Amino acid sequence: MLGSNRLTKTLVFQLDVESGNEDLIYDAVLEARAVYNETIRLAKQGVEWQAIPDRVADDADLVKNTTQRIVAKALAAMKNYYEHDDFGQPSHTKDGAYPLRANYEEGYDLSLTSAGEVAFRISAKPYKHIEGILKGNDAQLDILKTALTSDEWKLTTAETLWCDGNPELHVNVTNTEKRVRDKQNSQTIVGVDVNEDNVALTALSADGVEDTLVIDFPEIKFERHRYFTIRKRIQKARKDSIHTVLEGRERRFVRDRLHKISRHIVEWSHQFEKPCIVFEDLKEMRESIDYGTRMNRRLHHLPFRALQFYTTYKASFAGIPTAWINPEYTSQRCPMCEHTERANRNKKRFKCRSCKHQDHSDRSASVNIAVKGIEKHQNWNVPALNSLPTVRKMRRQASGAVNAPAVTHDAVRGHHTDGSVGVSK
Repeated sequence: MLGSNRLTKTLVFQLDVESGNEDLIYDAVLEARAVYNETIRLAKQGVEWQAIPDRVADDADLVKNTTQRIVAKALAAMKNYYEHDDFGQPSHTKDGAYPLRANYEEGYDLSLTSAGEVAFRISAKPYKHIEGILKGNDAQLDILKTALTSDEWKLTTAETLWCDGNPELHVNVTNTEKRVRDKQNSQTIVGVDVNEDNVALTALSADGVEDTLVIDFPEIKFERHRYFTIRKRIQKARKDSIHTVLEGRERRFVRDRLHKISRHIVEWSHQFEKPCIVFEDLKEMRESIDYGTRMNRRLHHLPFRALQFYTTYKASFAGIPTAWINPEYTSQRCPMCEHTERANRNKKRFKCRSCKHQDHSDRSASVNIAVKGIEKHQNWNVPALNSLPTVRKMRRQASGAVNAPAVTHDAVRGHHTDGSVGVSK
């Protein structure tokens, strides 16, 4: 199928090592670094690449298959250096730990336990194995459990890493039946702005903005705050035994809502021609947040990444690609005149200090995300944005989608405060 890729996911898990031999993992990733450095050194010396795997394996204190996978990755880095002028030459003096790369059922193995957990067995060194249970978010565990029991899925390589003092396993799984269109072969870009109590969507094609939608989900923030308050009271009453029960209820509630919201995002995007869903890359957001104790707690616990992951997963099965952009200034930039200023946004109201354009602030951000998606991932030009459609709102509730009033105030409809009609009509 031209212009499409296999549905492949990289799932990230923490390792709960039962045998208590975390030191063995760390020693192995240091040995992996030595294998990588030696491979690069030999390649720089002009040794025939076909001869490097055997030369490195003779001295490596790793399982042979694992050594071969690390050597292959190092040589791929050298190949990129030779083929691309802008790709820096790999160093043969890399420090710190290096991922321990292995094939499924050769360097690592996974299995389901009677308790419904996923057990791992990693061959860290010859005749030395690490065993334990994988820990991670429910969505990724669900995919992995499906892959272990379904013929449609294939487990391939995995990497054992040492991240911030903790061991992790990154597992690659591929669906043998589904394919995803290449994101560069798209005709509509759907910008998705994920917020504390809603998600804003804007579909942008070469002809302009096709449609826009804001999906409200205030119940997630409300329920999380409610459970936080309950846990604080329980802690004061010294009844800690109920903590696990409450955490399970909260997790199931949030998980259910996120599944419904992500399903609606994919269904809404599917109506457009060759869509590509674009998100802000928020992986560094938590490290940069510092708005005080209470606000930090609220933002740190919001499921931004979880909603993005659920949406990406469902979009892949619908054949819709996803992409990521830098979130810088998406909430401050005017989509009409491109003037960027913090004062443009005031909570849910956006008013450009330069051209006076007014809009729903989250919808405005979703337009900017779509524009950045076109600039980064497409070979067609961003259309001129002379007008934007009226903001439509929808609220997700336990019973499903419930239509709410389309707009909340005149400024969102495109009326300025002086009564004149603006470009947002």
